[in-house]
Amino acid sequence: MTRMPVYILAALLAAAPLSVAAQDRGDRAESRQDRGDRESRGQRERPSREQSDPSPRVSVGAAVQRASAGRPGRFLGASNRGDTIVVRWEYPGGRVADIMVDGRTGRVIGER
Repeated sequence: MTRMPVYILAALLAAAPLSVAAQDRGDRAESRQDRGDRESRGQRERPSREQSDPSPRVSVGAAVQRASAGRPGRFLGASNRGDTIVVRWEYPGGRVADIMVDGRTGRVIGER
């Protein structure tokens, strides 16, 4: 008779994870259905800008490499200005130029 409560407790503990997992699946199924209802009514959640931007960003280091390719002189600095990365470059002879690199594509846009 003393073993009966132990067996009952073991049976309850063995069944507990299954019932919790079943409840969790039910919650997820409801949330999917709710999300489907919102989407059908035109209330889709807007993704963040990072997720909606299909084009990758170019790192400042990659922009400096592209700007310096084939140019004599030395690198002075770089700054990120929105969608443009500006690379400051000093040519032999002392002339300083700002080379603009597109931050999305990595293409050199221009120089001033």
